[in-house]
Amino acid sequence: MVAFDEAFRRQLHELFVWRRDVRRFRRDPLPQGAIERLIETVCLSPSVGLSQPWRLVIVEEPARRRAVIEDFKACNADALRAYSGERASQYATLKLAGLEEAPAHLAVFADKSSQTGHGLGRMTMPETTEYSVVAAICSMWLAARAEGIGLGWVSILNPAHINGILDLPTSWKFIGYLCLGYPETEDDRPDLERAKWECRRAADQFTTRR
Repeated sequence: MVAFDEAFRRQLHELFVWRRDVRRFRRDPLPQGAIERLIETVCLSPSVGLSQPWRLVIVEEPARRRAVIEDFKACNADALRAYSGERASQYATLKLAGLEEAPAHLAVFADKSSQTGHGLGRMTMPETTEYSVVAAICSMWLAARAEGIGLGWVSILNPAHINGILDLPTSWKFIGYLCLGYPETEDDRPDLERAKWECRRAADQFTTRR
């Protein structure tokens, strides 16, 4: 059995502390094979019934990237209209995606039609297919940070439009669009906390006992 010592556990904790949702990227390209290596880490993630439902699309074509950026701009404008007053003014100042600058784009989907795993664990909770993909993204997020690579998860997009832009099956459910690259700066606090949009709360505020 592999044993992890106290020094490793401290480093692992630091990895969690310094993992950030990155929106400001340098334009330097990632090393050859970096994305593929991170995808291999994704495939080590747990999945319900060993179904491995993640489907990953490396988005390289400039026209497709531009279409994604335009969709983000439209969705972000709609989101801004949902706020009013000071909160709307604050929202308008936030940088919520690094789509223009990030050298690598990765779209992540859950294949809800896959028969891999023979449905084990999904009969009563079919949504565990999507949960498995989210867990895989979190694995990639940490692995990327360990290599000094920043990852930003863009959610302000229209899922149906993304499937269409990338010409993908409708049975693939859009989970997230990831920007990857080297961050402009490092910080151990969330960007939204530094922008005074929200603050991180202590664990005891989310925990109860029964």
